[in-house]
Amino acid sequence: MKQLALGGAALLALAFSARAEQPAPTVSYQRDIVPILEQNCATCHLTGEEAGGMSLVGDAAIGFLVSKPAEGAPAIMRVAPGAPDKSYLVMKLEGTHNDHGGLGARMPFGGAPLNETDMAKIRTWIAQGAKS
Repeated sequence: MKQLALGGAALLALAFSARAEQPAPTVSYQRDIVPILEQNCATCHLTGEEAGGMSLVGDAAIGFLVSKPAEGAPAIMRVAPGAPDKSYLVMKLEGTHNDHGGLGARMPFGGAPLNETDMAKIRTWIAQGAKS
C-alpha cells in the first residue's frame, strides 16, 4: 500500500512538472499586439510626428518600436527583442521609465494603465523576439 501511495505521488509530481515546463503560448504581433496598440496608443501616436516621434498604427508600429532608441532615453531601446525589462515600451506602460532616466508620463497618457492580460501579451511578444 505504501508503494502505491508513493507511485501516485510521483505521477502527480510528474504531471505538475510537465505542466510547469510548457512554453508560454506564442504571441502574434498582428493578432495580439496590433489591437492593443491601436486601441490604447494610436490615438496619440498616429503619424509619427506626435510626442515620442512614433506611429503606433498597425504594421507601421513595429518599425518605430523594435530596436529603436527611445526619444526620451536614447540609451534604451523602445523594444529590446528578448528583453521586456530592458524595453522602454514596457517601462512607459508600467510607469517605471523615470527610474531609468526616461521622461514624461506613464502611458497611455490620460487613460487607465493596460490590464494584466494586455501587459502579459506585450511582455511575452518582446520576450519571444518581438517579431512581426
